[in-house]
Amino acid sequence: MAILKPFRGIRPPVQLAKDVASRPYDVLNSEEAKEEAKDNPYSLLHIIKPEIDCPAGTDEHDPAVYEKAEENFRKFREKEWLVQDDEEQLYIYAQTMNGKTQYGIVGCAGVEDYLNGVIKKHELTRKEKEEDRMKHVRVTNANMEPVFFTYRAVDEIDRIVEDVVKKEDPVYDFTADDGVGHHFWVISDSGVIDRIAELFGKIPYTYVADGHHRTAAAALVGNEKKKNNPNHTGKERYNYFMAVHFPDNQLSIIDYNRVVKDLNGLSATAFIEKLGEVFEVEETGEKEYKPDSIHNFGMYLEGQWYSLKAKPGTYNDNDPIGALDVTVLSEYVLDRILGIKDLRTDKRIDFVGGIRGLGELKKRVDKGEMKVAFALYPVSMKQLMDIADTGNIMPPKTTWFEPKLRSGLVVHSLD
Repeated sequence: MAILKPFRGIRPPVQLAKDVASRPYDVLNSEEAKEEAKDNPYSLLHIIKPEIDCPAGTDEHDPAVYEKAEENFRKFREKEWLVQDDEEQLYIYAQTMNGKTQYGIVGCAGVEDYLNGVIKKHELTRKEKEEDRMKHVRVTNANMEPVFFTYRAVDEIDRIVEDVVKKEDPVYDFTADDGVGHHFWVISDSGVIDRIAELFGKIPYTYVADGHHRTAAAALVGNEKKKNNPNHTGKERYNYFMAVHFPDNQLSIIDYNRVVKDLNGLSATAFIEKLGEVFEVEETGEKEYKPDSIHNFGMYLEGQWYSLKAKPGTYNDNDPIGALDVTVLSEYVLDRILGIKDLRTDKRIDFVGGIRGLGELKKRVDKGEMKVAFALYPVSMKQLMDIADTGNIMPPKTTWFEPKLRSGLVVHSLD
């Protein structure tokens, strides 16, 4: 059963919250982060992307970069841009995008829950990315950014959250430059905290929705600290790491699309003929074609959009992996026709989050950077949890959650 623990959050004062809050470390490269933070000394990017404060050309994995993260975190606390709460609390973090608001509970998950499978994952992690975040956790001795978890909704938890939100004003309430609203409440009532923790204790599993590398790094560093502490009791803060827990019925996954540089030596006509062996192919014209159901794909090639409907036999709806459209596309198009065997390493393919819209696919093909683009129907929350429950792993670049959590509204110290 799932652990949810209150903690003494380290948070910005109200007047600095919007300035401190930043996009997550892994959605920006170093140049973008530097540009975003250049006129904002309060941005958490100075801690989570500290290479922006190092000499030009410094490799982001240089030891000096991690030292700069620790230095900047210390500076933020000394200047009281981040201040620790006096008592252990839970928090509510809500986000509003396109008129829809989702409410998550910020608390600490258990390292043991990750190691023993109570926290389920649906993606593979890469060791070098794990180690990067592990170094960051070690040097700051903190979870600087929350991970994004989900769980099967519990009515009473929903009611408690609704009651808090109705009775109290948020301590932070702002709209970021991208138009997404961010709202943050503190739950300080010990009775409410205990009841939420008790209800989570009845939830059999939670799921990593987004942030697999941060989750792995937090859990592995916690386990590392346990092994290195001869006086370990199990009550230390390093036994827990920070996560925002959203009920599954408030979340939606958006499409994660593909663009490919060439047709593997085929002409457009020959390529479409081969597609016709496994898809019902229909040319739809110059207007963007967005898939409207599972096993339906959009394709953009040489100025035209197409609808591709997978023929029976190309998918298996009784198999969590075989039912995925990314599996169908990978096996029957990317692999068999285009010769792309490894989505993680092949330089001929790239991935475009649906938040950028189908226009981004068209743009990359029209300017000659790519030859063909594929638009996919989004994976469902049920598919994600079914895959995690069966111990399977999704193919690379299958899920895209939006809006992204802002980093910096609360930090968890491992002390």
